[in-house]
Amino acid sequence: MTVRANHRVLCVGAGNTGRSHILAYHRLDGFEIAGICTRSPESRRAVMDELGASYPEFDDYYAALEEVKPDAVCISTYPDTHYIYTKAALEAGCHVFLEKPIAETVEEAVELVELAKSMNRKMVVGYVLRHHPSWVAFVEKARQLGKPLVMRMNLNQQSSGAQWQTHRQLLSSISPIVDCGVHYVDVMCQMTRAKPVRVSGIGARLTDDLPEGKINYGQLQVTFDDESVGWYEAGWGPMMSENAFFVKDVVGPKGSLSIVAEKAGGPGRSADIASHAVTQQLQVHHSELNSEGSFVKEDEFLSMETEPGHDALFQREQEFFLKALNEDLDVSELLEAACNASRIVLAADESFRTGKTIELS
Repeated sequence: MTVRANHRVLCVGAGNTGRSHILAYHRLDGFEIAGICTRSPESRRAVMDELGASYPEFDDYYAALEEVKPDAVCISTYPDTHYIYTKAALEAGCHVFLEKPIAETVEEAVELVELAKSMNRKMVVGYVLRHHPSWVAFVEKARQLGKPLVMRMNLNQQSSGAQWQTHRQLLSSISPIVDCGVHYVDVMCQMTRAKPVRVSGIGARLTDDLPEGKINYGQLQVTFDDESVGWYEAGWGPMMSENAFFVKDVVGPKGSLSIVAEKAGGPGRSADIASHAVTQQLQVHHSELNSEGSFVKEDEFLSMETEPGHDALFQREQEFFLKALNEDLDVSELLEAACNASRIVLAADESFRTGKTIELS
C-alpha cells in the first residue's frame, strides 16, 4: 500500500478565517503545518495556545516562503495582498488555498488562474457556501422554481469595538459588496446557471472614520441573460441596523424559497460571524392555486438543524483541498466561477463610482 506523505502548508493570516483554516490543517491527516505567518505575533500565538501546539512563527511572508519551502500556502490575509502573495507562492512551485476574492481586479484574478495552470499547481478559492450542505440544498431547491428567478440577499453587520477596528482595516482595501458579495453572487450564478449581462451599484460613506474615498455600505443589482435578476446588500459599522440584516430569499414562477434563520437574529447577532452561514430551516412556498383561488399546497419547512458549525465548514473546505491535491481534481470550474463572481462585484463597485450601469461582455 502506498503511504502518502503529508502536504506541508504555510498558513498566512490567523484572523477569524485564518484561525479556522489553521485548526483544520492541525486536525486533518494529510496536512502538516510548516509555519504560521502573521503581521502580529498575538494572533498566531492565540491560535497555537488554542491548539496546545507550537509551530514555526514568521512575520515576513517572503522570508517564510523561502525558509519553509512549503508544498502549499494558505492565504487568509486582507484582499490587497491576495494577488502578490498568491503569485509569489505559485512561482515558488506551491499549491495555493486562497480566501476570496482572488484579487482586486478581474485582470489580476485571470492572471493568477492562468499562472496556476501553467505551473500545474492547484489553486482552490475559499467559497465556503459550496461546501455547506444547507446552501447546496438551497441552490438545488431554487432551481426547481422555474425561470426567471428573483434573488434577494443581504448581510449587514452592526460592528463595534475590536470588530469595527477589523472592519475599518478591511474597508481600507475593499468595499463590503466586493468582500462578501462574491459568495452570494456565486450562489446566484449557481441558481440561474445563466450568464450575467448587466450590473448596477450604489454605495454610501456613513462614517468619516475611514480613508478618503472608501465606503462602508453598498448594494448591487445584476441581470442575467435568462431574465433572472438579483440584488445583494452589505453594510458594516456601528451605525448599521440589525433589522432584516439577514435576507436570503428566491422567487420564481412556481413559488419562493427562503432561509429561515431565527437564531441568527436578535441584538448583537449580526456581528456574530459564526451565524452568517446558519440556515436552520428552508421555507418552500408553492404558487399553484386551485379553482377557488386558494393555494394547493401549504408551505414546507425543511429542517437544517444538523448543519455543520463554523469551524467544521472550514474543515470541509480543507478536506476538498486535500482531495484536489491527492486525486489531481480538475478545479477549473471553481476558478472560472470565482473570476465570474469577481467580475460582477467589481462591476458594481465601478457602477457606483461612475454612476453608470455596466454591461458585461
